Amino acid sequence: MITDKKKPRGIKEPPTDRQPESHHSMQNKPPEMVKIEREKPKKEQKKDTQVVKQEKMSVDLKPTEAIELPGKSDNTIHENAKAKQSTKPKKPPHVKRMLSAGLQAEFVLKTKTGLLKEHFELGEKLGHGQFGTTFLCIEKATGNKYACKSIAKRKLLTPEDVEDVRREIQIMHHLSGNPNVISIKAAYEDSVAVHVVMELCSGGELFDRIVKQGHYSERQAAELARTIVGVVEACHSLGVLHLDLKPENFLFVNEKEDSPLKIIDFGLSMFFKPGIYPLSPIFPFTS
Repeated sequence: MITDKKKPRGIKEPPTDRQPESHHSMQNKPPEMVKIEREKPKKEQKKDTQVVKQEKMSVDLKPTEAIELPGKSDNTIHENAKAKQSTKPKKPPHVKRMLSAGLQAEFVLKTKTGLLKEHFELGEKLGHGQFGTTFLCIEKATGNKYACKSIAKRKLLTPEDVEDVRREIQIMHHLSGNPNVISIKAAYEDSVAVHVVMELCSGGELFDRIVKQGHYSERQAAELARTIVGVVEACHSLGVLHLDLKPENFLFVNEKEDSPLKIIDFGLSMFFKPGIYPLSPIFPFTS
């Protein structure tokens, strides 16, 4: 059996060297080592900030909820947005050009002409150029076939373009009656285009005839040259410079070998007075 032994009275415990600890007493133990954590490199800090940003972005916001910034009212937010918009670079000033002649009836010919479809029916496409397209057209009253050159008014962007079309029609009327100049039947203008109805030449271009035939005899070449020089002389005698002479601008009336030859396309032509030589912007002093 275990019994608690009681200390006998009168017996004192031997004194010990230990003294009661006080708050002012010095530590007898050596100081502990303190670990100082090094700062994380910048790359790791950036990663931490990115993670925090991603966590912030992952918070779902309802589209109807409004986020109020502390210390800022709606007026200040709108003012800041306007300030940011004002700092955007301004667009360069728009260079104004002349409005096209489209949707303006009687703008080119300056007279009432009626409508093309009231008198003619357009057929197949025969060719096209820089400003216009040529179609086969049939006169409703007689059934006769003609060529119709339709010039799109949306392509007439400058006063010079409008003046060129107007002058071309004037020159064709001025030269009418010459057997080697294509004759004009009528001219019409609507809100979309200017239509010039002309004589139909189904024999093709002089250029294509030269390529197809390969070569001309001396007599045949002399006859063609006489016709070309004669029509140029006739134009000059009436005060007109063609200014665009080339095989493509001479058409045969039919496909026969002895078909008459006619000059076409007076888009670059000009009036002149005898003794006064106007300078062409392309070929000065040429026909």
